Amino acid sequence: MIELKNYIHDIRQDLKIYSESNNQVLTFLTTWGLFSPRVIDEGSQMLLKYLDIEPDYDCLDLGCGYGVLGLHMARSAPAGETLLVDKDFIAVEYAEKNRLLNKIDNASCLLSNGFDHIPNQQFDLIVSNIPAKVGKELLYIYLFDALEYLKPGGSFYIVTITGLRQFFKRSFHEVFGNYKKIKQGKTYTVARGVKSS
Repeated sequence: MIELKNYIHDIRQDLKIYSESNNQVLTFLTTWGLFSPRVIDEGSQMLLKYLDIEPDYDCLDLGCGYGVLGLHMARSAPAGETLLVDKDFIAVEYAEKNRLLNKIDNASCLLSNGFDHIPNQQFDLIVSNIPAKVGKELLYIYLFDALEYLKPGGSFYIVTITGLRQFFKRSFHEVFGNYKKIKQGKTYTVARGVKSS
């Protein structure tokens, strides 16, 4: 019983992982119950490799988890502002912990179901590591809302399981009028839609 109590005590402690992108190393605290708590997931790593971020971009991380994509974007766009949102209050709590841990002042974290609680503002770049099982209805809502929240010429980058690539190709064409597959791997595909100017 004592060994089990010690084990439970140990696994209640925050986990710590590191992520490198664009020659920047960030530290992340995570916990059990969050998506991919022990390692940066493969989809997020893949998306980070292909993001095109200017230093003055205003960015949005939709479904931020503990903040990997959003905090890397904030570091890459120091003259812009980055907003990280998630519907899970523990994810938002850890994204804020990680923002403070990495001393990132040009980012903020917000509890929001998709775009529901995001202030009326526009972004140069919106990214999302799209969950595979949320349903096509919610995916269409995300696409239409992303289009509304983007500045003219702004981009919505997604990473999703490769099995959904045809759905996103079709739906990006329907909503954005364009679609570009950036990178397709065995498991994940990175794609982008651009809001017309």
